[in-house]
Amino acid sequence: MLKIMLVDDHEVVRLGLKSLLSNYANFEVIAEASSADEAVQRALEYKPDVVVMDIRLPGKNGIEATREIIALLPDTKIIMLTSFAEDELLFDAISAGACGYVLKQIGSDDLVNALDAIGRGESLLDPTLTQKVFKRVREASRKATDEAFAALSDQEIRILSLIAEGKTNKEIAAEIFLSEKTVRNYVSSILSKLNLRTRSEAAAYAVRHSVEDHLPAE
Repeated sequence: MLKIMLVDDHEVVRLGLKSLLSNYANFEVIAEASSADEAVQRALEYKPDVVVMDIRLPGKNGIEATREIIALLPDTKIIMLTSFAEDELLFDAISAGACGYVLKQIGSDDLVNALDAIGRGESLLDPTLTQKVFKRVREASRKATDEAFAALSDQEIRILSLIAEGKTNKEIAAEIFLSEKTVRNYVSSILSKLNLRTRSEAAAYAVRHSVEDHLPAE
């Protein structure tokens, strides 16, 4: 039995979906919601297997609700319900954790098949769309990494990488032929620019953002 929650701000849509799914013994609609906040609340309360989520909701949209539900209930599968296959919205929905989407104009058999597929752990994503999403996620990740060190000079990036290796100011000074005082000034500047407080925070930041990939050429 697949436990389903329906999220749509139009009651008539929820009633229609509920009526359709009631004809199938392997589906049970256990909850409904008409807004993003209500969806999150009901999901936590009822813990559905699958959420059929309207992508456009008043206030917070279905994408934001999806992100919150997946964070709280990672095993819950979410299908986006949309009137149009708009790339931008679908990119955001999939990035938020949705495992597929169906158009509101979908036939009843197609919807049932989609829910069955989701219940089996399959995805409803068009391969072309999936590749576009992965490409966008990779580009966003690369951009975030590049921006992580944008405020630092080449010398500061070099020193930050040595901090990440656990070297002291004295050891860094000996390695890059600077005075210990100069290195200490560089470290203070790095902490200030990255809004960090301690060397350990700087080391963690450097590792998290793969500082070794940003070292200037010798």
